Amino acid sequence: MSRAGLPQTMQAVRCYAPEDYRLEQIPVPEPRPGEVIVHIEACGICAGDVKCFYGNPSIWGDAARPRYVQPPVVPGHEFVGRVVALGEGAEERFGLQIGDRAIAEQIVPCGKCRMCDRGMYWLCRDREIFGFREKAQGGWAQYMRYPANARVYRVPENLSTEQAALIEPLACSMHAVDRGQIQFGDVVVIAGMGPLGLGMVACARLKNPGLLVALDLRDHRLEVAKRLGADMVLNPSRDDVRAEIRRLTDGYGCDVYIEATGHPQGILLGLDIIRKAGNFVVFSVLQEPVTVDWTILGDVKELNVYGSHLGPYCYPKVIDYLSRGLLKTEGIVTHQLPLSDFRHGIEMVHEGKESIKVLLVPS
Repeated sequence: MSRAGLPQTMQAVRCYAPEDYRLEQIPVPEPRPGEVIVHIEACGICAGDVKCFYGNPSIWGDAARPRYVQPPVVPGHEFVGRVVALGEGAEERFGLQIGDRAIAEQIVPCGKCRMCDRGMYWLCRDREIFGFREKAQGGWAQYMRYPANARVYRVPENLSTEQAALIEPLACSMHAVDRGQIQFGDVVVIAGMGPLGLGMVACARLKNPGLLVALDLRDHRLEVAKRLGADMVLNPSRDDVRAEIRRLTDGYGCDVYIEATGHPQGILLGLDIIRKAGNFVVFSVLQEPVTVDWTILGDVKELNVYGSHLGPYCYPKVIDYLSRGLLKTEGIVTHQLPLSDFRHGIEMVHEGKESIKVLLVPS
């Protein structure tokens, strides 16, 4: 494989330890057999990236959990890029050519474990996740490698850079909504209007529930939720959410509750306002352990509780729906910054006062 036209080095952000992230000049990756090299158009800053930056033990490990991140590593898993080099066999494997836009799922499954063998690749035992692992360097860089065992898709030219960079979070949102099994007439409550929660609103709107309610503590995010399809928005700091949901449902509670706040209160609220035999979807990586009365799940309400992890089998659907204009994204991307401003971007996402989705855009 020739690297004609590619530079020898590139700018990249590298994670060494909590709060020790450095903008460096490192070698441009070379494609091995079956691999794809892309020039990054944009890469988002995810809440998981922020947790990694500030040393969250779910990523860095503690007495009960092993460390997952493998520094030094280039962060970033919400990327889109343009193909600049293909390793031997990659063109046939992925159906890509030089110049195509392409995205890879955030997980690089092993393809060999029991979960992969069952088609549940997103729960792979030996998986790599872009932006956290040595074998899956991320997209906070000018160039990036998609390994041969990555799940790669071509991105249509009619999508804007902002839309294309949202494919990964939207796939996660779509999977969470699928897990909720929304039916016609359902009252659906989605808590937490970050990028993923807003994506859930846009996806849930396509299911045509009877009433779609969005919850968040920040009014500017609720305004975006309304534009994306929420029928009603409630701010728990101001509105009596419990009383309002009871009023709207003749006292029964909502049919589907999707938790995307990452805060323990989001779990407790959901258990309170969901009806008996309702569908409760937990997507968030929670800030801390949550203590609840487990009797509510069984004897009191007989709830259907569904976890939601990543965006399996949703990338092609998200790409198709975006390309056809069926999936709304207006207002989710609020800021685009150069790589050199990555620390400012992390701080903006951490504070969440003005930003929603922040993208890093390499030169």
